[in-house]
Amino acid sequence: MLGQNLPQLSPGPFIATRDSLTHYSIPQWFGDAKFGIWAHWGPQSAVGDGDWYARNMYMEGSAQYNYHRQRFGPQSKVGYKDLIPLFTADRWDPDALMDLYVNAGAKYFFSMGVHHDNFDMWNSKYQPRWNAVASGPKKDVVGLWAAAARKRGLRFGVSDHLSNSFDWFAPSHLGDTTGQYAGVPYDGVDSAYADLYHNYADEPSDFAHTAKAMGRVAPDQWKLEYVRRIKDLIDQHQPDLLYTDGGIPFDQYGLATVAEEYNVSAGTHQGQVASIYNSKIPADCAVGTCVLDRERGVLDGIQLQPWQTDTCIGDWHYKKGIRYKSAKKVIDLLVDIVSKNGNLLLNLPLPASGELDADERVVLSGITEWMKINGEGIFSSRPWKIYGEGPSTLVKTGAGMNEDEKPDLTAQDFRFTTRGEMLYVFVQGWPQGEFVIQALGRASAQAPGRVAMVEMLGVSEPLRFRQEDSVLRVTPPVVKPAAADKGVTLRVRLA
Repeated sequence: MLGQNLPQLSPGPFIATRDSLTHYSIPQWFGDAKFGIWAHWGPQSAVGDGDWYARNMYMEGSAQYNYHRQRFGPQSKVGYKDLIPLFTADRWDPDALMDLYVNAGAKYFFSMGVHHDNFDMWNSKYQPRWNAVASGPKKDVVGLWAAAARKRGLRFGVSDHLSNSFDWFAPSHLGDTTGQYAGVPYDGVDSAYADLYHNYADEPSDFAHTAKAMGRVAPDQWKLEYVRRIKDLIDQHQPDLLYTDGGIPFDQYGLATVAEEYNVSAGTHQGQVASIYNSKIPADCAVGTCVLDRERGVLDGIQLQPWQTDTCIGDWHYKKGIRYKSAKKVIDLLVDIVSKNGNLLLNLPLPASGELDADERVVLSGITEWMKINGEGIFSSRPWKIYGEGPSTLVKTGAGMNEDEKPDLTAQDFRFTTRGEMLYVFVQGWPQGEFVIQALGRASAQAPGRVAMVEMLGVSEPLRFRQEDSVLRVTPPVVKPAAADKGVTLRVRLA
């Protein structure tokens, strides 16, 4: 009965079952790409007060509730729907931004598809009023991003956060319990706006009070709307990557979106599936169905299959005045992740205008400077026998969003990759004396063989070195290469 309610999938090798999807294989391009950039951008960005604004503005007493009350007035009079016109994109130039991202080394780019706020960023067939063409910027944001990315040879992805929206938006149906507007419901209860805030008429009377933010408790009617909207997104824009905020949702409804993603890809790549589906649940990807994504999280060792960390230099949606990650911190994360067979997807949040702020440009410029010299050891690389050595490798992290548990990398921390006949050693600081690498000693457990040559990327002359049984000692060059403050890379030829 469930399958009869699903929309007809595009023809291709997959159907909406887990067994069918186990026949998927991760395309090689993803393992080669290593670095992507994401614009986590939408109406919530326009407020400039950070992520989850559309929910938290209705959470009585929260910081964003108070911010909203002070700036805009009571939520019963000025709701989220009234903020969407602030999302203007009046200075947004996707081509100019994409040039910056390409120069920084990005091999793929992600657009927001739809966040938990139920606002589609494309010309949505099934969300005709609350989409970026009909309201807000009145531009097909996904389509314009896609054109800019593909014009420059980047793979193009979209992110889907819609499956949680039915529960996530529940506080919009509440009202103040104290103060001047006590007992006055917020604007979410107005049935005229149920296409944005959802219709809870058939839900338990306490649903708005008990729904969990990332819950997926929803009627079949909503699940069907979900699969229709994401299928519409896939069919219109044929993304090379589709990211879901969580695991594959809603059983067969979610499996249908994965099958549609792969079938559409096969239809445009001579029968070969060249696309990626990201899930945050290891069990979804353990049998090859998809690529595992870790939000703000890193893994502790080399993985057999390519995987991805997604993170942000600040808050997910734009927040004025926030302190961003430094370019050095981003590079620390990148080399650690790549050494473990992973990719880094980095969000650079945009404000209402669609223009990077000055501090974001500083971070991006630092990444660009480092990547132009050291990218040789990143792109199309694969892990070595071990991912690294040094004090940081002794720090074990917990599951989940653990990136802040990882220490900053130093001159005693090394990360390894290979590409062709070369071994690359990323050194995340400048030593007081020599570079001393235990794993490249003649008698080390890694049995590296004889070191025949050592160079530093960005330096024209080979470096002096001495390979002992216990360590490899490398004398640094007199003049540091550009971007050395963010880390340097040794290129080692083993005989």
